[in-house]
Amino acid sequence: MPRKKKVAEIPKEISLESLKPQAGSRKKKWRVGRGPGSGNGKTAGAGNKGQLSRSGFVHQRGFEGGQMPLHRRLPKRGFRNLFKKRFATVNLDQMAGFQGEVSPESLLATGIIRKVLDGVVILGRGDSPAGLKVKAHRFSAEARKKIEAAGGSVEILTR
Repeated sequence: MPRKKKVAEIPKEISLESLKPQAGSRKKKWRVGRGPGSGNGKTAGAGNKGQLSRSGFVHQRGFEGGQMPLHRRLPKRGFRNLFKKRFATVNLDQMAGFQGEVSPESLLATGIIRKVLDGVVILGRGDSPAGLKVKAHRFSAEARKKIEAAGGSVEILTR
């Protein structure tokens, strides 16, 4: 059977001197560095020597104790353009089952593309189905020519 907590009795007159915290609510601070009998003496729980045992040590990302960090030891090559546009590519032969209108949303729904990214580009591999109205952000010259030759139309979307 669980023990009942002691509830502080409410004095008849409340004053600053009579106020006390709830029993068990105040926990005694753990005192470190107070001898071998305490279980946390000598090194006070900080381990042994060195930088890590000092108070105020903050480990910075990539810091290797003064050794040249890996990200500075490895050679840097090339250039990465942060503003590069990435397009989801679709070829004409992938649109074989479509009729009527093809849009980025319909390509997503059928699973031909996973993400629209910065847009959809239609490329000219294969033959275009007849009479398609294709909406995309970019078209290759070959794809545009094949779609229009098959009686379809091209609409360029803007973001």
